[in-house]
Amino acid sequence: MTRAIDYGNLMHRAMRGLIQEVLQGIAKTGLPGKHHFFITFDTMHPDVEIADRLSDRYPGEMTIVIQHWFDNLDVTDDGFAITLNFGDKPEPLYIPYDAIKTFVDPSVEFGLRFETQPESEEDDDEEEAPMEEMVESIAPKRGEAEVVSLDKFRK
Repeated sequence: MTRAIDYGNLMHRAMRGLIQEVLQGIAKTGLPGKHHFFITFDTMHPDVEIADRLSDRYPGEMTIVIQHWFDNLDVTDDGFAITLNFGDKPEPLYIPYDAIKTFVDPSVEFGLRFETQPESEEDDDEEEAPMEEMVESIAPKRGEAEVVSLDKFRK
């Protein structure tokens, strides 16, 4: 077995660090200008903490918007806690960075997408798609945020 640098996981860690740094700034000074975020996360992740009514309504993934009103934003090394309004009812959430699937700031057409990493080399060979297909699948349409996918950097 040959050892290889795991660029995919290294990039995921770096991108999650970027999200952490952005959210820490927002927690200290608020959202600047027209910035706002759409964050999609896996509601089934074992460390996600959301109200039962929300996990029942969104049994696989959920997208939250951090824009006009949010409260109690607490950013840690593993994730962030925030209170958001759902149907005029404030709900506390805890979202670990590992549960995040996409992070988008449409005000500046910036986005990150986290792809599931194959668990073994055999899976890697079976699940690889041609580079052109991966680039086409993540290319932004006019007016949409650009999303960076780690798959486009894999061989």
